[in-house]
Amino acid sequence: MLSFQTLRKRPVFAHLAAYVLSGFLLGSCSSYFKKNEDIAPLARVGENYLYPADVAVYITDGMSESDSASFVNNYITTWASKQLLLSKAKINLQEDKLRKFDALVADYKTDLYTRAYKEALVSQGSDSLVTTEQLTQFYEEEKANFKLKERIVQLRFVALPKNFLNKEEVSQRLKNFNQEDISYLDSIGVQFKKLHFNDSIWVRASRVLSEIPPINLENQDRYLKKSQFFELEDSIGVYLGKIEEVKDLNDIAPLSFIAPTIKQVLLNRRKINYLRKLETEIIDEAIKDKEFEVYAKEQ
Repeated sequence: MLSFQTLRKRPVFAHLAAYVLSGFLLGSCSSYFKKNEDIAPLARVGENYLYPADVAVYITDGMSESDSASFVNNYITTWASKQLLLSKAKINLQEDKLRKFDALVADYKTDLYTRAYKEALVSQGSDSLVTTEQLTQFYEEEKANFKLKERIVQLRFVALPKNFLNKEEVSQRLKNFNQEDISYLDSIGVQFKKLHFNDSIWVRASRVLSEIPPINLENQDRYLKKSQFFELEDSIGVYLGKIEEVKDLNDIAPLSFIAPTIKQVLLNRRKINYLRKLETEIIDEAIKDKEFEVYAKEQ
């Protein structure tokens, strides 16, 4: 019997990884617990065999030959350790614990397979399109549940270097912000440290505070209010900005802000309904084909 200590001292040559891969390419339906007479195993612990195909799935294309050989060597050692500990556990643990663990393993395996299969079915059969009408209807029906947990704002701003020479013109164009102003600001945008011109997008106040350090929790009421223009400065630079709109804590979130959340809710509901329908159909079909029966207990 090949012992754990023997495995640790056994030298592994550079061609071992290539042997593992070649064994995988030859094809093998082997498992840890079944001996395959066609493919030579890499290692054995008791009646359990480790085959090249069992290891090959973990070897990536980016591994060098030496890295692959080292990985295989470590894998064999770890595998042997686990098998030996498992063997000891089966001998020394109480029977009721072993039965409980076997049941848990069986449940986990079943859950793993069925979850993967259901996800595949959902991706193939469940509609992932959510229309504007569906979003709007759900929003109108549930809007009382969409109260904001923090202030959000629509704004445009730029962050300039402290020595920026044309600050006044940038400030004026940021205030006016017509198409000519936007084109001008875009043309010199590479000179800005930061910029945000999409003032139709709702932004969380916490994000604004992180991007514009002179605005903080203590002074945000002063600067984050509708139609407010600000010019602030710190040791890093100058910040110019215009607040277009504000929604405060506990206000109803605008649809455009909450739309991604609503879409995910609708998709999750659709997925749940699809799976429920699928499970019902599977049971009904199995009963019809006499593949599934429930035996009534005798009174």
